[in-house]
Amino acid sequence: MTTTPLRMPATDARRTRSRGAERPSPVATAILLLGALYCLLPVLWVVTASTKNGAELFSTFTFSPSTHLWDNFIALTQYRNGLFWRWMLNTAIYAGVGALVSTFVSSLSGYVLAKFQFPGKGVVFTVLLMGVLVPGVILAIPQYFLLAQIGLTNTYWAVLLPQLISPYGIYLARIYAAAAVPTDVVEAGRTEGAGEFRIFLRLALPMMAPGLVTIFLFQFVAIWNNFMLPYIMLGDDHLFPITVGLSGLLNQGATVPALYTLVITGALLSIIPLIILFLVLQRFWKVDLAAGAVKA
Repeated sequence: MTTTPLRMPATDARRTRSRGAERPSPVATAILLLGALYCLLPVLWVVTASTKNGAELFSTFTFSPSTHLWDNFIALTQYRNGLFWRWMLNTAIYAGVGALVSTFVSSLSGYVLAKFQFPGKGVVFTVLLMGVLVPGVILAIPQYFLLAQIGLTNTYWAVLLPQLISPYGIYLARIYAAAAVPTDVVEAGRTEGAGEFRIFLRLALPMMAPGLVTIFLFQFVAIWNNFMLPYIMLGDDHLFPITVGLSGLLNQGATVPALYTLVITGALLSIIPLIILFLVLQRFWKVDLAAGAVKA
């Protein structure tokens, strides 16, 4: 006599598998918590330190807030007739314009590398990957000498022009264009008589939008936090971005300790636009990477 083995109902089996899949690893959870703590503790300290006056800032090192945030904000606003807000405006111009133009250049370059065949394409892509590995700091001095030859140092252009082309952005755009823009759609546009640039603007660009948001955010944050390039290129403090301006205040704090509170308050204000931008743009990352693909 043969016996039929008992089988668990399908619903129970799925529940068992799902419970097993959802059980977190204690080690992984501990590592993630330590990483989050490592990243968030400096931010928490900046938030609490910006609420203290100079005496409280240097007397004790605690994370308990004080009541001087508004006073520090007023003092920072009044410093040299609002020079801090000029730095913030400069930074917004550098990061906003630079990230927008860089994202467009990256999208167009990545689309061409992904969808066109031309002699030397492999060499171009290899050079592009090499460019990704070269730190921007190394190029700052040669870029300074090049721009000095045409009289563009100590201008907005000196900070904007070197950051309009991002090898890493082009690389990401090439990968995303290859995955999100179907060749059938491009061929259909050509069959209808559309020009290549029109196909890119009307068909490819909307399909690449989620990936371009990521490129824009990466480039915006990179330019917003950039220090070395504007430090080398600019001599007029009215053209400084927030990084160079606060660095100058920090150096002056060695002789005028009261400026340290201004530096910390300025650092807190400088990260608020980045947080807002991240919260606004994160909804685009929920779009499936294959959203623009042709489905059978």
